[in-house]
Amino acid sequence: MKIAVIGGTGLIGSQVVMILNAAGHQAVPHSKSSGVDVISGQGLDEAVAGADVVVNLTNSPTFDEASPAFFQTSMDNLLAAAQKGGVGHFVILSIVGTDQVPELDYYRAKVLQEKILAAGPIPYSIVRATQFMEFMDAVLSWTADADTVRLPATPIQPIASKDVAAAVSEVAAGAPLNGIRNIAGPEIFTLDELGRLTLSHNGDNRTVVTDPTAGMFAVVNGDVLTDKDAHLAPTRYTDWLS
Repeated sequence: MKIAVIGGTGLIGSQVVMILNAAGHQAVPHSKSSGVDVISGQGLDEAVAGADVVVNLTNSPTFDEASPAFFQTSMDNLLAAAQKGGVGHFVILSIVGTDQVPELDYYRAKVLQEKILAAGPIPYSIVRATQFMEFMDAVLSWTADADTVRLPATPIQPIASKDVAAAVSEVAAGAPLNGIRNIAGPEIFTLDELGRLTLSHNGDNRTVVTDPTAGMFAVVNGDVLTDKDAHLAPTRYTDWLS
């Protein structure tokens, strides 16, 4: 199949392109650097023309109140181009539990993206993933100082980006789900526990202080960012750290 991967040069996109091409498909990466702009619409018609599948892995440049506008505009433009180009399957990557955390602007924006896709004219698939292992360093940096890192005890189920890319590729190469597939890492940790594990492995002597008010994930209630019934990926966090 010919598969247009929008956002195909990023962390997930570049791996999806590699996996799909290795499987014999014609996966073509598109991004701003190749002249494709999902907000202005520049290059979109050409990017998706003749594609069997569009995989949209673009992301809002911010996680704040501006993110809904990004997803509204980008999805409107992409769906219009895909319909014009005769695309038969449209895939996006979202977040496990995104509809359970309305306090976060970015999570509300991802819900909006899902709803736009589901209401659109093209058969679709939504892959929801738990938090990427690769983002842990950024999470630690949000509430850190020279001596401590403050983290809430929010349960999360980290997944390696390579496992996310494999799942997205599998869905893209298959029949449209017209629904959602949840994917997650094989283990559940509290975020403060994961922080201690990460700092210890890195030889970082800072202390993790459990703080229910610290950082973006402080507003998350319960275990909504985890899913024991999801398709479980193989990579364990300690193996990924190594």
